[in-house]
Amino acid sequence: MPRILIIEDEESVRENILDLLEAEDFETIAAANGRIGVHLAISEVPDLILCDMIMPEIDGYGVLKALRQDPSTATIPFIFITAKSARSDFRQGMNMGADDYITKPFTRAELLSAIINRLEKYATLKRYLSPHTRINNLSPKTQLLEISLHRAIKQHNFQEFEIYYQPIVDIASGKIVAAESLLRWQSPELGMIYPTEFIPLAESTGLIIPIGKWVLKMVCQQLKSWRDAGIYSLIVAVNLSVIEFNQPDFIQKIINLIVTNDLEPHYLELELTESMIMQDINSAIATMNKLRSLGVKIAIDDFGTGYSSLIYLKNLPINTLKIDRYFIHNVASDPKKSAITKALIQMGHNLNLDVIAEGVETEAELAFLRKYDCNSMQGFLFSPALPAAEFENHVLKALKLKP
Repeated sequence: MPRILIIEDEESVRENILDLLEAEDFETIAAANGRIGVHLAISEVPDLILCDMIMPEIDGYGVLKALRQDPSTATIPFIFITAKSARSDFRQGMNMGADDYITKPFTRAELLSAIINRLEKYATLKRYLSPHTRINNLSPKTQLLEISLHRAIKQHNFQEFEIYYQPIVDIASGKIVAAESLLRWQSPELGMIYPTEFIPLAESTGLIIPIGKWVLKMVCQQLKSWRDAGIYSLIVAVNLSVIEFNQPDFIQKIINLIVTNDLEPHYLELELTESMIMQDINSAIATMNKLRSLGVKIAIDDFGTGYSSLIYLKNLPINTLKIDRYFIHNVASDPKKSAITKALIQMGHNLNLDVIAEGVETEAELAFLRKYDCNSMQGFLFSPALPAAEFENHVLKALKLKP
């Protein structure tokens, strides 16, 4: 499980966060002040750091500055916990390299949303380790994880994996119009393994190729099964790895899956991230054009958090813009997020794109999105990701209730 360091001098707040994270099966480390926090961060190298902004000895800014200067901790996701809400404080922290901030008092959902979002982004940095680096630096836990991953794929033929589906809902009608497919791994030896842990490992070992192939195969089979069950107009999105997207035979794999399952291509949507596209913009556009010529839909995931692809957006052959959950969180009460989100929705509409808001968790967030004509939403407010059978029952029930 991801390990999180909490640096907080107020004991009651620190204990509450520890209890909450341990209940969610995160590993935790705690520090009562900034000096201890810096020491623990360097010695333990956690997966994420939650740090109070105002503390004695070394405040949060000092902690962040020290950790960003040390190569071993420079890229660890860093989230400020603060009772201050002034824009200048937020801007100062972000300029120094913080990834996010949470304002006290915060809810369990707000905390978990920020943590999961940052862990997902951090996973993209843990790629392409050289063989020498891997041999010398893998911890015993990571070595066990790699052995288990190999076994789950090659010996157990993906039997430990399952694909969940999170509903995507049309905001105007309240109907489920699409779903995002999300991979889950239940290891007999290690328990439930978060994608943020095993996907970077799969990418660095090349195992992401068979994993991605299996996911696409299962999603296409599921689409066919749902169509046979009477669920016709449902789009299903699949997240792609950059390694998979750049494989020479990737287009042919997509063609084979469409033909084998007798699919209408426009019900399959492939999600790419900004960073994937910007690594080689010309090559990415060429591949995207080939996919679009097949009829497959393309979405840009987590828009606004990657590289500066805004100037390229008008040239990208895409159908859907997904606004990252960071901008949606507290969008109704945060003027800065509000302005950005309104602009993204309007821009998407001006480019004839469907706009989907990710991570919607409150009625206030939904009301804001409805007011500014965002097309669709996904998030815990409507439903978490569900196993395929539960998702199917949910959709079929809604169809039977349809007048």
